[in-house]
Amino acid sequence: MKFATYKNESGQFIGIVSTEGTQVLPLREAYEKMGGETAIPADMLEAISMGDVFYQEAIKTLQWVSENNLDSELFIPLESVELLAPIPRPSKNIFCVGKNYAEHAIEMGSKDDIPEHVMVFTKAPTTVIAHDQNIHEHKELTEQLDYEGELAVVIGKKGKAINREEALDYVFGYTIINDVTARDLQAKHKQFFIGKSLDTTCPMGPWIVHKSAISNPNNLDIKTTVNGEVRQDSNTENFIFPVEEVIAVLSQGMILEPGDIIATGTPAGVGKGFKLQGS
Repeated sequence: MKFATYKNESGQFIGIVSTEGTQVLPLREAYEKMGGETAIPADMLEAISMGDVFYQEAIKTLQWVSENNLDSELFIPLESVELLAPIPRPSKNIFCVGKNYAEHAIEMGSKDDIPEHVMVFTKAPTTVIAHDQNIHEHKELTEQLDYEGELAVVIGKKGKAINREEALDYVFGYTIINDVTARDLQAKHKQFFIGKSLDTTCPMGPWIVHKSAISNPNNLDIKTTVNGEVRQDSNTENFIFPVEEVIAVLSQGMILEPGDIIATGTPAGVGKGFKLQGS
């Protein structure tokens, strides 16, 4: 099941995206027509915070729509609404794993840059935009904006000191982000936060795929194109630190909460890597 956040002339809502990815079911409207007794929020963070109740009620609603042949009546074309980021404004910074693919670590330096432990930095919540919105160039600040396509994990329930074996139980679902980076600011400030946190530098979405649809997040193709040209083409099986380990490490001494987002790192093929190869 795929959950999207969208808005139209009536406001902002959560919807279930059709299998084909061309239509969306207004979840609250359909749920109320079904006679559901639990309030369905219009905010994805609130929905995720409901825990498994939200997902189960969404399943009931989708089944009711199908059994009563109401698909054509209740589903609406995606093109008729504006898709927002699945979580338009995260409640805290986005956790980001650095150099989680060996080839990317090498293209950014050498084999000596392959980390032995999980590297983590963050992006500010104000970076988040929808997947198809324009990224500001910030010409007054940077001349080196770069792309980084990544699988992102959305946490579904509160946890601390999570065992690796139980880590996926704490996941709500998965989405995609572009960890846009100002390389010159990153180098200038000798840390990642400023170069990673310019406004609009985290396109996200278009939706969250519920974990029930992904049996193994460590075996997913990931591809980034620039103007139609494939620049990054890999698989999450190439992670140095798999999703379970990342969640376990982050949760040691720090509570993970519903709606927290973890970007799992980018594969080789970023713009800076091309420059290094040609130097």
